[in-house]
Amino acid sequence: MIDMVGIGPFVVLPLVIHIIGGPHFLWAWILGAVISLIDALVWSELGAAYPQAGGSYNFLKIAYGEKRWGKMLSFLYVWQTMIQAPLVVASGAIGFAQYASYLIPLEGWERKAVSGGVVILITMLLYRKIESIGRISILLWACVLATLGWIIWGGLTGGQQTVSLALPSGESLSGLFGAGLGIASVKTIYCYLGYYNVCHLGGEIRNPSRNIPLSMLISVVGIAVLYLSMNWSVVSVIPWQEAQHSEFIISAVIERLYGSRAGAIATFMVLIVAFSSLFAVLLGYSRVPYAAAADGQFFRIFAKLHPTRHFPYVSLLFLGALGFGFSLLFRLSDVITAILAMRIVVQFIGQAVGLLLLHKRKQTSAFPFRMPLYPLPVLLALVIWTFIFISTGWTFMLSGLTVIVLGVVVFLITAKIRKQWPFGAADQPATPLVAPTK
Repeated sequence: MIDMVGIGPFVVLPLVIHIIGGPHFLWAWILGAVISLIDALVWSELGAAYPQAGGSYNFLKIAYGEKRWGKMLSFLYVWQTMIQAPLVVASGAIGFAQYASYLIPLEGWERKAVSGGVVILITMLLYRKIESIGRISILLWACVLATLGWIIWGGLTGGQQTVSLALPSGESLSGLFGAGLGIASVKTIYCYLGYYNVCHLGGEIRNPSRNIPLSMLISVVGIAVLYLSMNWSVVSVIPWQEAQHSEFIISAVIERLYGSRAGAIATFMVLIVAFSSLFAVLLGYSRVPYAAAADGQFFRIFAKLHPTRHFPYVSLLFLGALGFGFSLLFRLSDVITAILAMRIVVQFIGQAVGLLLLHKRKQTSAFPFRMPLYPLPVLLALVIWTFIFISTGWTFMLSGLTVIVLGVVVFLITAKIRKQWPFGAADQPATPLVAPTK
């Protein structure tokens, strides 16, 4: 739940209202929760059956065959992570700069300087040996609960606007889709991402067949309740017509309820949440290329550890540098859409198809957790993710597919150099791409 809540819900809320263009924007948050729950069932079966560190990297490799197509799919997952992870970092940094503008007026290059500076600072803080981020996680979660709780309580006790989930007269859900529900859901799903991060720690989870699915179910439902309550409270204090144009809607709500000093305190709390979340995100993602490189399935330079502090410094510096560049180049709305476009095909659709393949090869006993009504949720997930991918628009669809095609080309080139499948026997030992590191 800590990973799911960063700067996302605080900056996405006005974007969703603006896209939907009406009070029924809450349906986009409900749809985001439903999609996350359905996809969590796919992750639950995979996570319970294969509780290993690495999550998707291992799921794809196992589902498609570790010696053939699984090699390419797991490589593509790491490849797109090299682009997608910096985009996640950039989105948090841009959102940080946006909310910082409430405290100190920032425009143009000043916001870029703040967002880029945040990425540099976090990279510097992570450039050390880190045994545990437990205390940081507890601080972050306390700030999240305090911030959301303050907003929800304020809306419940001081809100004057009427809020309703009822559709306008003559409208239907099909009409809402035409009005932009799919596009808006791209933004809300971004705020739910992270429910599956427990799978990356699968090897360290007690009773994974029970606790991994339960963790995801509790996380999605709990966060959905918080998000819906927060949105409801916000538009009960500030009319949706006004809220859709606010860059720091949380600060505006608290200021209207309790005054400007309280608004500044709320802004400071949001900035703490954003900064802490970025810290945890970059820490976690920096280990993905390292793990793949150490496994011999990615460029070995990313397997380098710092000679004295023993952390993957090449991976950290690479992702930090790209995150810095993206934070200077792109807008927040575009970054959020690009994040999903990069991930859907290989990770979400790839895993759903992979689960179907595993069910054909494995006995029922190989899956300690079984989703209800299988395979209906898997097929539904495939349809939904395809719809969301199309909803990102042609520009982002082509960008995501281009990244995949380039990844395939790089994989084939490296496989040729290393004499691996498909240019050698599937079980033939790989020739190192570069000399092993010490």
